[in-house]
Amino acid sequence: MDLGIKGKKALVCASSKGLGRGCAESLAEAGVNLVMNARGAEALESAAAEIRAKYGVTVETVAADVTTEEGRAQLLAVAGQVDILVNNAGGPPPGMWTDWERDDFIAALDANMLAPIALIKALVPHMIDNGWGRVVNITSVSVKAPIAVLGLSNAARAGLTGYVAGTARQIAPKGVVMNNLLPGLHATDRMVNLDTAASQATGKSFDEVRAEKAASIPAGRYGTAAEFGATCAFMCSQFAGYMVGQNILLDGGATNTTM
Repeated sequence: MDLGIKGKKALVCASSKGLGRGCAESLAEAGVNLVMNARGAEALESAAAEIRAKYGVTVETVAADVTTEEGRAQLLAVAGQVDILVNNAGGPPPGMWTDWERDDFIAALDANMLAPIALIKALVPHMIDNGWGRVVNITSVSVKAPIAVLGLSNAARAGLTGYVAGTARQIAPKGVVMNNLLPGLHATDRMVNLDTAASQATGKSFDEVRAEKAASIPAGRYGTAAEFGATCAFMCSQFAGYMVGQNILLDGGATNTTM
C-alpha cells in the first residue's frame, strides 16, 4: 500500500532501537527521509547506516538528550522543519508510591510530558503553514489502565494525553493530525529491564516472568517493534486524516475495556 508520504521528512525521537527504531524503519520503507535521534551516538549511527542502506532514504542523526533544553535546541537546529514528528522517550524507572519525591516527578514530567510538548510547539507551526502534518506521540497503555509500579510514567504520560486531546482538535482544521500510540508489552530493551526488575522482586526466573506476562495477553505473546512501526507509519499516512486526538492501543488485547 502506498501511504502517500514518500519524500516527506520525519523527526523520530529515541529511534536507535526498540519501538522508535521500528517507527523509523517503517517510515523509511514508505519513502520518508529521516532525522533520527537518541542519546547514544554509536547505536544511533549504526541504526541510521542500516536504514540508509536498506531503504535509500536520507537519514540525518542527532545524538542528544531531548529532555533537556540544550538537547532539543541541538536537535531542532539539525532537523529544521519537518512534516512528521514522532515523539518518543524512555519511561522513568519502576518503583513504589513511597519511593518517589518531587524531583522524581519533575524528571518524569520533563522526559515524558514537557519535552514532547516543546517539540510540538516548535514544529507544528510549520506544518500548519504547509497545510499538512502528522504528529504521533508514543505514550503507554498506562494512560488507559494505570500500572502500579510505573506511577511516574502514569502521571507524566496522562498529562501529555490531556494536552494532546485539546491541542489535536485545534490544529486539525489546519491539516495537521495528531494522535497517541499506546504500546502494551513489546519485546524491547525496556521490557528486558522491567522483566528483570520483576524477576528480582519476586524471586522468579526471568523466563517465568515473561511466560506469565505472555499468558496474560490474549494474543499470547509480546508485540514486535516492526508491527508497532507499521501502525505508526499508517498514522502518519495520507489515510489518517480523519483520525484526530485518538489514543490507539497496541497491546495484543491485554487492556480489557470497551472504550
